[in-house]
Amino acid sequence: MNTIQIMPCLDMKDGRVVKGIHFVDLKDAGDPVENASFYEREGADELAMLDIAATLENRKTMLEWVRRVSSVISIPLTVGGGISSLEDIRSVFDAGADKISMNSAAVKNPDLVRQAANDFGPERVTVAIDARRNGDMPSGFELVVSGGTKAVGKDAVDWARHCQELGVGVILPTSMDGDGTQTGYDLEYTRAISSAVDLPVVASGGAGTLEDFYQGVVQGGARILLAASVFHYRTIGIRELKRYLQEKGLKVNL
Repeated sequence: MNTIQIMPCLDMKDGRVVKGIHFVDLKDAGDPVENASFYEREGADELAMLDIAATLENRKTMLEWVRRVSSVISIPLTVGGGISSLEDIRSVFDAGADKISMNSAAVKNPDLVRQAANDFGPERVTVAIDARRNGDMPSGFELVVSGGTKAVGKDAVDWARHCQELGVGVILPTSMDGDGTQTGYDLEYTRAISSAVDLPVVASGGAGTLEDFYQGVVQGGARILLAASVFHYRTIGIRELKRYLQEKGLKVNL
């Protein structure tokens, strides 16, 4: 049985943690350093930090945020947003990140994914796959990029398979339909991805209850459970979540 990892996510904009619904209507959710320290104390296994406006604003990841957050935690930090070259990746690692996550840049230049996995190791490379429902796609899910603003016309599940062939270590699918809603992970989408690849898959977008997290594993096939809103607003505590998952028969690091 795989050990399930809990991964709070810091969506960053203008130096603050923010959270929206369906990738828009952003609200302030606190200071990144304070949140990161709190989550490590609470027992988070990993932390994600996504510069959500970098691609839209056509700029690089804010390395100062990475330095500040990485300096106060010892758990693995995955950083994404605005990463579009091997030099960007190296800079993010030099600033203190343990892993990087690519989305739009990976779709635009798949060879960058291959090079990153070769140069830095598959375990340090995550590809985030944002999608929305589209019945014209074979899987029913269409790939979207640029913070959910642009549909690509590609099947999201086919893209996940291709990412595995390119050598990535982790797939992070997020359903735009569920993001920030706290109505539960999009289990159909998560399962479609986890069934298509032999890699750890991150359940992301929409967790609102303890049961949602459990279903992310048993129905969605995820090995890593990412959430933002319920952790930022202290609706659910990480220790509370881990005890619940353990009581339900899942393996967690307490």
